[in-house]
Amino acid sequence: MKRKILLPTDFSKNAWHAINYALKLYKDDYCDFYILNVFSATSDVIKSLISMEPGSELYETTKAASESELAQVLDMLAYRDHKNPKHHFKPISTFNDVIEAIKNIVEEKDIEMIIMGTKGKTNSRGVAYGSTAINVMEKVRNCPVIVVPESAKHDLPKEIVFPTSFKTHLKKRELNYLIDIAKKCKSSIKILHVSEEDNLDKKQLSNKKLLEEYFEDINHSYHTLSHIDVATAINCFVESRASDMVTFINKKHVFFGSILTHPLVKNIGRDSKVPILVMHDLRN
Repeated sequence: MKRKILLPTDFSKNAWHAINYALKLYKDDYCDFYILNVFSATSDVIKSLISMEPGSELYETTKAASESELAQVLDMLAYRDHKNPKHHFKPISTFNDVIEAIKNIVEEKDIEMIIMGTKGKTNSRGVAYGSTAINVMEKVRNCPVIVVPESAKHDLPKEIVFPTSFKTHLKKRELNYLIDIAKKCKSSIKILHVSEEDNLDKKQLSNKKLLEEYFEDINHSYHTLSHIDVATAINCFVESRASDMVTFINKKHVFFGSILTHPLVKNIGRDSKVPILVMHDLRN
């Protein structure tokens, strides 16, 4: 059965890097990679909607430019030295709001994973993640996403850090993508508890036991850092161990910001060299 992976691109260097990371991650899998470019005349989508009627000169010119650059991406992939017969690429050029376009493609194509860069062509210094990457992590709830910094290595993740408070009851199906990547890459999972208390309460101990069951077939271990803010704890842990990926679950009923606040995302990723996997709470 083929995997279906969505690769959004704005044709930036970071987007190309994320595509290459995806190809390495799924090198042993049969995959359809959907390479998506969402175009508009201006950064203001509302103005673009008003001025860009399909068939108008502006619309057709912008669409042609998008399709031309997608063709160049396909050419670059075709000329790669290590072409993979298991991989097939399907370009999509569409006019829409980026987040709406991604949501639509995820539904239409039954996408199982989005892999994208952290920043686009603007590549603002001092900004860890662009607004598109943050919005995809927050708002595209029907599909997990891996966000890849430009400086991330193409190596497969051998150590994945999973920060948790043990305060939230997790279901195994919410962790399936993490478990799949860990098995695929023979990764170890480091469960990091950033603690304000010295001991776990009864609920936390119960949730920890569940995690033990979920990860029973995977090399994993538990680690605790106490009395330190979450972003600093994660950064220090990842850097000291040269870990390869960080993963979170975005809880539906707890706004993304209260788990991965924008300052937290910024602080984790300011000079981040590791991809972040964001999964989602599947409760209705």
